[in-house]
Amino acid sequence: MTEVVLENPSDGVALVRINRPERLNALSMSVREEMAKHFLAITGDPGIRCVVVTGDEKAFAAGADVAELGKRNVIDEAFERSRVAWNAIEKCPKPIIAAINGFALGGGCELAMHCDIIIAGESAKLGQPEVKLGIMPGAGGTQRFLRAVGKFAAMRWVLTGDMLSAAEAKASGLVSEVVPDAEVLPYSLALAAKIAALPPIAVMGIKESIIAGADVPLSAALLLERKTFQLLFATQDKDEGIAAFVARRKPEFKGV
Repeated sequence: MTEVVLENPSDGVALVRINRPERLNALSMSVREEMAKHFLAITGDPGIRCVVVTGDEKAFAAGADVAELGKRNVIDEAFERSRVAWNAIEKCPKPIIAAINGFALGGGCELAMHCDIIIAGESAKLGQPEVKLGIMPGAGGTQRFLRAVGKFAAMRWVLTGDMLSAAEAKASGLVSEVVPDAEVLPYSLALAAKIAALPPIAVMGIKESIIAGADVPLSAALLLERKTFQLLFATQDKDEGIAAFVARRKPEFKGV
């Protein structure tokens, strides 16, 4: 059985579905490497403009595969393989939406935080419980959590390993929106289709500016924004967007 399924539900949208229900979609090394393969293909495919990542109704991803972790030693080659696999998602220039039902814990929460928008069902549970295993988050769980919710909230949740409800995650800034459980995937796919219909060069420029700007001084971030803004004036999509606005018609963006 394929552990990660890649689908194309609508024009410009890719759906990456973790398909390991018997283990609550736990992120084994094979799952992470299969996801990385799909994300490398998505990055190189100009026809894909937005990505949705999901699991099933019980779990987005309940964490890393603990049995695999238990076999690692301090110099295990799996650490580097894991880093390379995560990097394929982190470096994807296209917007990524996490559609979360059920559990998004440990590596599953870190996977969600690799995404750009997080849509959670009302019954979703998120968190970083690694401390309860005598370890800590190792795929960005401390740093992305910190940047999403601030020091004091991050310390509260990561130090205890407690789970956040969807409402708590939304209130803390960890989740973009909370919707009824049955609407998580349809809503996420509709949102992805909306983004995919927009000019892709501008969309990728916005993603790059927000992510890169978050970790540099404001002056450098504003410089990046100005340069990216200026470069968009060389695109045909800019001409099309303005012409369509003036003519009061729907624009047809081609990504050039």
